[in-house]
Amino acid sequence: MYPFDLISDHYRRDEMPTANQEDNEATYLSWIEEFGSVLDPGARVLDLGSGAGIRATKLLADAGFTVTGVDISQVQIDRARSLVPNAEFVHADMAVWKRVPANFDGIVSLYSMIHLPLGDQRNLIPRLAEWLTPSGYLLAIVGHQPWIGVEDYFGAPMFWEHADTMSYLSWFTDVGLIPLWDRFIPEGNSGHTLLLARKH
Repeated sequence: MYPFDLISDHYRRDEMPTANQEDNEATYLSWIEEFGSVLDPGARVLDLGSGAGIRATKLLADAGFTVTGVDISQVQIDRARSLVPNAEFVHADMAVWKRVPANFDGIVSLYSMIHLPLGDQRNLIPRLAEWLTPSGYLLAIVGHQPWIGVEDYFGAPMFWEHADTMSYLSWFTDVGLIPLWDRFIPEGNSGHTLLLARKH
């Protein structure tokens, strides 16, 4: 059983939050809106680590994009299929999931890759490039500073590992995903990096 099987309902409620409810949720929604603005109408988008579908998958699907969500948690996928019926969901481990090359115009991976061991992330990055159509876009949250650890997260042990921002920028560039911008996203005493890249 995976951590999000245990904490799904605690981590994300069914209702979409509004800007008036939580500032950080409003910020998150703005990332999705900005990402959607660079895509063509009806673009095919992969939400990698889609969870229960609330946030990225639902926003993109409701905006008219053709969205596929992938998550390792069966509980999350079951909830997503109910909460976001206008998207497709696949129960799979992103570390080993296979997909037809050049199948997506955009990929979103927010706070999901960093739950994989770094070696699995390095193996995943070239596949992200393969899955994108020419000139496709990637929006991802990656590490800001190197860190590895397991912490209690909503009552379940959660694993994180990430490198520093410059390493990620180099790894993406090496496979033809050219970073257009990156931004530091503070969180407590540290933070992560949000980046937008385009397939060269």
